[in-house]
Amino acid sequence: MAEENKTQVTEFVLMGLTDLPRLQVPLFLVFLVIYLTTMVGNLGLVALIWKDTHLHNPMYLFLGSLAFADACTSSSVTPRMLVNFLSKNHVISLSDCLAQFYIFGSSATTECFLLVVMAYDRYVAICNPLLYPVVMSNNLCTQFIGVSYFIGFLHSAIHVGLLFRLTFCRSNEIHCFYCEIIQLFKISCTDPTVNTLLVLVFSAFVQVFTFTTIMVSYTRVLFAILKKKSEKGRSRAFSTCSAHLLSVSLFYGTLFFMYVRPGSGYTEDHDKIYSLFYTIIIPLLNPFIYSLRNKEVIGALRRIMKK
Repeated sequence: MAEENKTQVTEFVLMGLTDLPRLQVPLFLVFLVIYLTTMVGNLGLVALIWKDTHLHNPMYLFLGSLAFADACTSSSVTPRMLVNFLSKNHVISLSDCLAQFYIFGSSATTECFLLVVMAYDRYVAICNPLLYPVVMSNNLCTQFIGVSYFIGFLHSAIHVGLLFRLTFCRSNEIHCFYCEIIQLFKISCTDPTVNTLLVLVFSAFVQVFTFTTIMVSYTRVLFAILKKKSEKGRSRAFSTCSAHLLSVSLFYGTLFFMYVRPGSGYTEDHDKIYSLFYTIIIPLLNPFIYSLRNKEVIGALRRIMKK
């Protein structure tokens, strides 16, 4: 019996958002529309920035990279979720599970660091406008983006690598709609203390470091804006920075609640809501947050449509 109990689980069952049959088709339609809108919004923004030469500057280079990361985040989770809404077979293999978490984890970490470089870009543009063309060269911007993606891939790879030390032999049910790492720890029959501690430490470091850096940058930007004599200049700077700050608040708010909070007092339903927000809702909102009040993006879209 002891040997049977130690049989390793190589497939998991994603329990999804709900087990109520009557909600599966409506939820499928809702999340299908969300996913298609997310892809059109993010990849359309990437294509627009690539196509219109007026947008070939550091701010939009970072924005395009952020949009691509959001598209990857949503694509790592939503297609499998949509299939499960219409299928009775919610099984996912261990390798697919790890791949799903890796893509999501690397995209989310990359987004943290892209938000930092976007904040730095705004700081240089508003606080040192005369030095902006020299400081924010195309070469430096490319390096910033490359480092952001590299850190994202490395951070996720560390946690995926450590998952191989765990064995799963008690249960194969993941109480989430994707392979969320905390849920994997809960069903491990190997002590996941080391993994849990490292997730907490790395997540706290990445999120606190990047969030603090962003806040310092925008605090200095705010003081610089308030010193501006031109009403038009203040209004334009506030408009740009408010979009960035809204995106930062939504993204970090849910990540802090999910990965840098005490474990008690929260149910699995709470966790599903937080996970839903940062895996699906934020990638949907970001292209609209950055584009709707951005005259340069709207102008570029009009030029493309005229052609």
